[in-house]
Amino acid sequence: MQTQTAADLGELIARIDAAVALGDAEAITQRIKNDLAEIIRERGLELPERFLEPHPERYARRLLHRDPATGWTAVVMVWGPSQRTALHDHAGIWCVEGVVLGELEVHRYERLDLGCQDEGEPCRFRECECLRTGIGSAGALIPPHEYHILGNPNAEGRAVTLHIYGGEMDRCSIFESLGDGTYVRRERELSYDA
Repeated sequence: MQTQTAADLGELIARIDAAVALGDAEAITQRIKNDLAEIIRERGLELPERFLEPHPERYARRLLHRDPATGWTAVVMVWGPSQRTALHDHAGIWCVEGVVLGELEVHRYERLDLGCQDEGEPCRFRECECLRTGIGSAGALIPPHEYHILGNPNAEGRAVTLHIYGGEMDRCSIFESLGDGTYVRRERELSYDA
């Protein structure tokens, strides 16, 4: 019996390029979501070792690929034990996220009002779904349905996820809870770890 080898990055990049050529966010994200889940489940995705180290204080974020023609990016995130994001948006950029190693907990939120246009302005959210996903699962966000919290639900061990964005996500808004269902919007610059 022959063992199938892990998918290489060239195959993944070619599949994402083909999906992005579809031109419609819904079609793009659906194709990438299906391809990413298939690749990880059936063969695994071999990532360079230097991308797999957790950061001791927060999740690590490393740029894997930036497409020079269309601008889409692939970012590897490594989650140490119990590390998570704040409630955040995706700055109007579509995204597909796939679990490569470990588990990921996803809390999806719905914005209840049109407030929060300026930093420090209050707004309300309602949690509408909580999922615990494992290796080979993939999900997509298309604005305006882009609000969530991601995290490693395990107190031991790391999780690794791959995020495909429809552009360079170098900033986002985070929403800090005031504890009564109200949140305050703050701008956050995003960068990559070495």
